[in-house]
Amino acid sequence: MAKVKIEAKIFGCSQSMELAKNIADHYGATLGNVLFSRYSDGEFQPSFEESIRGARIFIIGSTQPSSENLMEMLLMLDAAKRASARHITAVIPYFGWARQDRKDKPRVPIGAKLIAKLLESAGATRIITMDLHADQIQGFFEKPVDHLFASSMFLPYLKNLNIDNLTVASPDMGGAKRAYAYAKYLESDVVICYKQRQKANVISHMELIGEVKGKNVVLVDDMVDTAGTLTKAADLMMERGALSVRAVCTHPLLSGSAYERIEESQLLELITTDSIPLSKESKKIKVLSCANLFAEVMTNVHHNKSIAKKFIM
Repeated sequence: MAKVKIEAKIFGCSQSMELAKNIADHYGATLGNVLFSRYSDGEFQPSFEESIRGARIFIIGSTQPSSENLMEMLLMLDAAKRASARHITAVIPYFGWARQDRKDKPRVPIGAKLIAKLLESAGATRIITMDLHADQIQGFFEKPVDHLFASSMFLPYLKNLNIDNLTVASPDMGGAKRAYAYAKYLESDVVICYKQRQKANVISHMELIGEVKGKNVVLVDDMVDTAGTLTKAADLMMERGALSVRAVCTHPLLSGSAYERIEESQLLELITTDSIPLSKESKKIKVLSCANLFAEVMTNVHHNKSIAKKFIM
């Protein structure tokens, strides 16, 4: 019996439509047609305007707040499942709610676990994501998870800058592993910032572990929200004698006064990706597109080829 060739189709959620188009271009496909209907009260309904029966479906959308972004992904997964798609892959460049990966105090949810179950219940048969806030979130899923690293884009960019007296830094203890991985590739020293929080997004104290005097520092983090930690760390390092401070961050949430903090800080540059679209431009923010990374992985997934190289930080 002849083997049936499974067709691959790519669709985008509205919050990530520009990135989805770029991924489709790199993949060599046309973005599929989805119609979004909206009721007067705000309720919305996605509809695939083409047959997807028996196909491999890639649905691209980051799930950053508001919760409508997550809801849109869930509804599209459910629609694909009910339309008899054979394989349904949720491509989530930024996996939202990932900071709720454990019970850090009594009577709180483990939000990341809940989101994982919702995605699987909605119909996802595979997840492709990038730089999760915590690696253990992969274990919240019963379906395969391809966890990609943006370092495959950042490290060549940093290497090409030919920075003298380079030191890699982590803005907190949790990012130490990531900082050491970058330092190993760039053959540099490592420094760590130790911070204490008064409450979420509010730092009460920060201290530096390591020497930055006479160094050009690159801060490495997975996300930047209010930019309070990042800019405070940059200012502290300049006070301690650093020659310059750049920052590398995968997911530019940039909420609240983040843009103003970055502009007013001593950061030379913030290098990030387009996993989340910027709400406005800044001369200090350099965006590297992750479209080619996701397109390559999606191609290999569809043709059952190895993607092991994309897991290496």
